Amino acid sequence: MAIRWRIAILLAVITTINYIDRSVFGVVAPVVRELFTINDADYGFITSGFLLAYGIGQLVSGPIIDKIGTKRAFGLAALLWSLSTMLHSLGRGLWSFFAMRVTLGLAEAANFPAATKAVAQWFPAKERSTAVGIVMLGAGAGAIITPPLTVWIIETMGWRWAFVIPGALGIAWVILWQRWFHLPEDHPTISAQERQMILANRSPQIAKESWTSLLQYKEFWGLLAARLVSDFPFYFFLFWLPQYLIDARGFDLRGIAMFAWLPWIAADLGALTGGSLSSWLVARGKSINFARKAVIWLGATMVLVTIPAVQAENSYTALALICFGLFAIQIKGSVFFTLPTDLFPAGKVATVWGIFGAVGSLGGSLLGILAGYMIQSSGYDSVFFMIAFLHLLSALTLQIFVPNIRPLEGETKSTV
Repeated sequence: MAIRWRIAILLAVITTINYIDRSVFGVVAPVVRELFTINDADYGFITSGFLLAYGIGQLVSGPIIDKIGTKRAFGLAALLWSLSTMLHSLGRGLWSFFAMRVTLGLAEAANFPAATKAVAQWFPAKERSTAVGIVMLGAGAGAIITPPLTVWIIETMGWRWAFVIPGALGIAWVILWQRWFHLPEDHPTISAQERQMILANRSPQIAKESWTSLLQYKEFWGLLAARLVSDFPFYFFLFWLPQYLIDARGFDLRGIAMFAWLPWIAADLGALTGGSLSSWLVARGKSINFARKAVIWLGATMVLVTIPAVQAENSYTALALICFGLFAIQIKGSVFFTLPTDLFPAGKVATVWGIFGAVGSLGGSLLGILAGYMIQSSGYDSVFFMIAFLHLLSALTLQIFVPNIRPLEGETKSTV
């Protein structure tokens, strides 16, 4: 296997661990909510604390990654969030869990800016969406693993160990990362042929302008506006799906262990489908602009299937529709998350992705707080309707503000 695809798999592994760490709380929540008397609004507040901190962390981590390099920054961030996950085992109620979720969000925020920068360093444009799709497999894989693993740990060792064990996995990955990751210029085992192919075809690695130049591009603002409304649907299912299955569908913890991972298999299939389809279109001679936008619109339209999910009488029909909804969300996401690498040089990608991700987390945080109150006052129906249309709004915003997806630096600016 070519070294660049091994790097993509290594990035997918840490993304898997990252999502296990952030997903554990959703599975443990029914236990700790009863134990510490945490209501729906309180739980929405806790999950939004994570997303708000995650957004701030991406904003801060992006420039740091660009400054100190992918290898050092990623290793340090993974170590910090692994320790933070383990500290969740000391939680005692609303405010302690809120504080720990904030700490976790700040540290975990480096994952996607660093992973996307690594993709820009290792992959040419025609392969980038596939590589990002592989990285995004980790999001679904983490969510797949988390319910059965967490329930088993809770039932055999207690809920506190459900945080300690995933944290230890992250520390083990850091050791492997420090040994195995190098840039293609310096990698000790890469073939001369692969090195030459990468260096000849990847995007520019050095930014010609300062990060403040980003503010002059309407495309940059378009990315942010489209991301603002796109993150909440994924995070709703990540944080609320176990609780929804208990509240609305009568599942217990063992039922969650048996079924709550199924939507995340669909999410992984969506990530692979979206990324591969966009790369296939480029390989068939379509422009980057067409290949990215066609798949983004396809996924955004398919998300509408979540509307009948909440109204389905049969629980398994509802779960199947949720599976399809997450499949669609990740079809769009695997390509949407590639756009910073298409528009900006690798030397600026972590900074761009950090701001891009921060805005998404901010939107997810605010909508998460709103969702908690909506669920507490009127149930889940209105939240599912909101989820169904947010990705269409995101795609439309992108279409308006980013009329042509192409490298921007060095081009005549499209000013706001």
